Amino acid sequence: MARAASRLTALAEELLSEPLPVRIRAWDGSESGPPGAPVLVIRHRRALRRLLWKPGELGLARAWVAGEIDIEGDLYEALDRIAGLLWDRGAEAKDAVHPVRDPAVRSVARGLLRLAGPWPPPAPPAEEVRRRTGPLHTRRRDKEAISHHYDVGNDFYALVLGPSMVYSCAYWEDGGTLEDAQRDKLDLVCRKLALKEGDRLLDVGCGWGSMAIHAARAYGARVTGITLSHEQAAHARKRIAEEGLTDRIEIRVQDYRDVADGPYDAISSIGMAEHVGSVRYREYADALYALLKPGGRLLNHQIARRPERDEDAYRIDAFIDSYVFPDGELAPLGRTLATLEEAGFEARDVQALREHYALTLRHWVANLERHWEQAVRATSPGRARVWRLYMAASALSFEYNRIGVNQILAVRPLESGASRLPLRTRAWTERAGD
Repeated sequence: MARAASRLTALAEELLSEPLPVRIRAWDGSESGPPGAPVLVIRHRRALRRLLWKPGELGLARAWVAGEIDIEGDLYEALDRIAGLLWDRGAEAKDAVHPVRDPAVRSVARGLLRLAGPWPPPAPPAEEVRRRTGPLHTRRRDKEAISHHYDVGNDFYALVLGPSMVYSCAYWEDGGTLEDAQRDKLDLVCRKLALKEGDRLLDVGCGWGSMAIHAARAYGARVTGITLSHEQAAHARKRIAEEGLTDRIEIRVQDYRDVADGPYDAISSIGMAEHVGSVRYREYADALYALLKPGGRLLNHQIARRPERDEDAYRIDAFIDSYVFPDGELAPLGRTLATLEEAGFEARDVQALREHYALTLRHWVANLERHWEQAVRATSPGRARVWRLYMAASALSFEYNRIGVNQILAVRPLESGASRLPLRTRAWTERAGD
């Protein structure tokens, strides 16, 4: 089979009705496609069996994670070209095709069958989540989903995130480093919350403790951080002890629904609410409102998606759901604001940081690529491939405004209606001493 690449190119162009935007190199060494374009390397024809069994994004994801396909050349350019085909054809093209109903797809499927080799398809890679059945976002299911994403090794995350150990969008200025930008983001949150000596801060989804440490060290806050990840909690406690802050910070492995020691002066939720889910979001908002004292502030830092014309048609991205954030959901900004206000909060400020997240992700990808062999040893080849693909693809999604990220500052008003915010509410844009 000396011409597999040309046959694959012809089949793809028959399906797409346009030239293939990337070059193909097949398992038999043959190549086809536009010269100078990024190369989609198909290392084994098992990848075709995966695509036939799960057409669309999930089949491609399984082949990528298993190392059966790869990209040679600029990863971002390749993903941009491939994603353009999917996005231009709408959401359905990302997730599934319908060979029974579409004659062109049936024709391509027959051609792939002749190339794919013996049936059946291989089992999914070990990195694919084995999710339990039943209702979404129960305490047990949420804990398992969080463990799948975060309990993959603190050493791995340290290689990707760098010394800050902050796994959320940084706040950049020209010429700054990742560490500078993450410090500035944490400080921005503290200033928006108007933290001062002795304030009680609840950090929901505290990660590896970076927000808690900054709030206690720089502002004198007394912090309770909660996470569902045992590995995160262990690492956070170790860092806190090394900083000499154990008298100011408590880290708990605890669900936000089980926190019962309010009221708190302020609450930060940074990159956590994406895990809550639409069926629980009002419960999440109600819980935080009840834990906050009147006049207290909430800073909710959350990724948002663009609204759908038919919101009932929204589906979680198949690759992200199966390999990265099981059961994670994104909501439009307007829906999040409405739910927070329905719970009793008054939204006082929204800051969009979309471009900041794209830049952050590109730095994380660069960290992973620079430490690739170490990262593979720290987790697994498949897991490292998952993170490289999802972070690079996410960077492009932020750059093209398919998703965004926003900091919402909300307040629990006093009974009188007073917010206790200054008349010029953007005072937090200037750091003390600037």
